[in-house]
Order: sequence, then structure tokens, then C-alpha cells
Amino acid sequence: MHVVIVGAGEVGRAIAANLESSHDVVVIDQDGDIVDELTYSLDVLAIEGDGTEIATLQEAGVEEAGLVIACTDDDETNVVVCGAAKTKSDVFTIARVRRRTLLETWEGSQGAFGVDFMVCTDLLTAQTIFRISGLPSAQDVDMFAGGLVRMAEFEITSESPVAGLSVQEADRYDSLTFAGIFRDDEMVVAKGDSVMQAGDRVVVIGSPDSVSGFGDDIVTRTSNGLEEVVIVGASEIGFQAAREFEEHGYRPRLIEQDHDRAREVAEALPNTIVMESDATDTEFLAREHVDEADIVIAALDGDEKNLLVSLLAKRLGVDRTVAIIENLEYAELFETVGIDVAVNPREETAEEIVRFTRADYTEKVAMLEHDRAEVIEIEIGEDSALQGGTIAEATADLPEGVVIGAISRGGDLVTPRGTTVIEPGDHVVVFVDANVLDEVIEAI
Repeated sequence: MHVVIVGAGEVGRAIAANLESSHDVVVIDQDGDIVDELTYSLDVLAIEGDGTEIATLQEAGVEEAGLVIACTDDDETNVVVCGAAKTKSDVFTIARVRRRTLLETWEGSQGAFGVDFMVCTDLLTAQTIFRISGLPSAQDVDMFAGGLVRMAEFEITSESPVAGLSVQEADRYDSLTFAGIFRDDEMVVAKGDSVMQAGDRVVVIGSPDSVSGFGDDIVTRTSNGLEEVVIVGASEIGFQAAREFEEHGYRPRLIEQDHDRAREVAEALPNTIVMESDATDTEFLAREHVDEADIVIAALDGDEKNLLVSLLAKRLGVDRTVAIIENLEYAELFETVGIDVAVNPREETAEEIVRFTRADYTEKVAMLEHDRAEVIEIEIGEDSALQGGTIAEATADLPEGVVIGAISRGGDLVTPRGTTVIEPGDHVVVFVDANVLDEVIEAI
């Protein structure tokens, strides 16, 4: 498929890198230096120009394109790009926006603005924060097969009971599969003799109860589940995160320094306690017993501020911290100094758009460790290489780097083992090394 991407920031670059091997990709950006760099770093056609102009879109081949993705950092620009593309072609358009109000306007009028699919960065980030918050030590969480299957990535600490154990020794869960292990810059496909070490990030796939049970077992809990949630910063992401927690029955606390903004969100969030204060004021934090929180979410405007707030929370004794980072290069720094999870809104957006581009052959996609591996859900057809034989037989013909994590069959969860036979119509959740993804998808 011919794909035109407008905007070569972190989102556009991540999407282009993911699609370059399977699609004919053209990237448009107004920055000549970025265009030159893309020309040499990716197998794409990079064009310097304004994506809102018809002439530029025509140069990019919009009339032959099957998909136009507008992902600049400006909402209005992205909407205009989609509208302009529609004047020359019936191409499918995707717009990235930050404001939820634009998303709600679009949802209220199908096809508004010439946009076929809209992705709201702030809402996606808030939903990611909520998913991660519910599991102790989880770095990433996603659901598959209509909620029947959960995937989670956990960090193993030196105090974790499974540190130093092999997968076979740790495998005492009825419906759980150990899929992969990330160790520094290495990715290891989990096998029975694979030993989990302190510092590893382990990916497990299985029933929600088993995944939660594994999470509970590998960390020392000081409370019975997630009860006290504190959000620092009423940025749009902070506001959306509070609303997400409200919708799931929580009563979070939100700290905002600006008087007008604090009053605005207090009126919009009836089940959130909004406190007007500077979150770096340690006396205020102690007085409000922030140290008793199960989780503190730093959602201020600025990576440095979020780092400072997270470190203060850790110093006070908060169990878990989640920080928003705009600069993806800071992710490793945040986690190195003790921040539990760093969430990058642009990365979440890129993942959602890539999921959508795979809709023709996968049910769902989750990218792990900056797309070093993926967990995909696929419905098995009659011609699939997986159906008919046992998993041991079927996977023997697949490249290294593939683990069958779970099977949904007629609404029931089947825990895969070597002797399990996959049938047509099964929904299979598969962990795949990104280096062999295209080969695996073609086979199954």
C-alpha cells in the first residue's frame, strides 16, 4: 500500500520505521534537515514541503495512496491535511490530535473534517496510565481477545521471589505463559531453562487473574490493591487521567498550582479532590499525607518538573510513580534514577496508529520496549501454518523469536502447551521478535 505520512517528528518517524518494510512510504516535513536525515536512515521517500498544500500532497502521490496519516504537532494542521487529501482522492485519512474536544466533535459527526480515523494523544496516554496503575511493578499492560487475555511486562527486582529462578521453576500458574525477557539491550525468548535475573523485564500473557497473581507475587505490597491515587498537574493528560480513574470508581486527588485551572477541573471532575498548591512543597505533601498514596502520577508540563515531583514522591515513601515524558530520550534516565514507569504520549500515539494500519490481518497489536517486540492477536484461518498440528510442530517451522501466549476459542481461554492443537477460528495471542515480524505474519 502507498502510505503518505505528514509530519516527521517522533510519531511520524516511528510510524514510518514500522511500515517501511511492508508498504511504499512517503514522508512530508517542512524541516529540510529532518528530510535529509530520513532519506539516509529509513527506506522511505522523504519530501520537504507543507502537507496542507495540494501540490505537495500530489508530489507525494496522494492520488495513488491508500492511507494518509497526519501526525504533526499541530491539531489544526492535521485536520487540514486530511481535508486537503480528500479533495484529490478517496484515500483513508488518519489525524492525530491532542485535544479531546476535537475528538468528541469528530465522533459526533461521522467523517467530519475529512478525517476517517482520529487518534487523541492525551486520551490514549491517560488510558495507558490507568491500565499500568492497576498492576504492581508493571511496565506495560494491554488486553486481548475482548478482555479474556491480558499481557503485562514486569520488572524483576533483587527482592522478587522469582529472581534467579528459571521459567520452569517459576511456572506455577494455571493459565500463564512466560513469553519474553528484556535484559539491557537484549531480548530473550522465554524457554523452560531461561533464568530471570534482577533488572530483567519479563513479559507474561494469560488470564487477567493469573497475570495479576504473578504481579502480586513478584513484589512486596504495602497495601491491599490500588486505593489512593494522586495526580500532580492538571495538564490535559492529568485531567484525562483523573477522569479515567473516576469512570472506574476511584476518587483520585489532583494537585494543581494555577488557581483558574484548579477551579476549572474541580468543576469538571465531581469525584476528584482538587488541591491548589505547588507539588514541590514538601510541607504540603507531608501535611496532605501524599506519602500514603499507592501511586503518584506526574503530569506537569515539562519533563524536568515531572522528574522532580516523582523523585520527591519516592523520597516521601510513595510505593509507585508514573511520569509523563515528552522527550523519549529521557525514558532510560527516568527509570535509572528510580521512577517506576515513564510514559511518552507520542509513542502511545504511534502505537495506536500502527495498530490501525494492521487491521486487515491482525485483531490487535501491542508494541514493547520501543518496538523491539510485539504482541499480536490473529484469527486463525484455514490456510494458517499454525492450524491443524500441535503448537510444537507448527512453531518448529517458524523463525526464532515466536511464542504462542494464549488462545481464545469460542469465548474460552485455552492455555497453550506443546501438545495443544490450534483450530481454524481460534484467536491466538502471539509474542514476536520485531526482527521477524513480517515473516511470521505472512506465515500465520
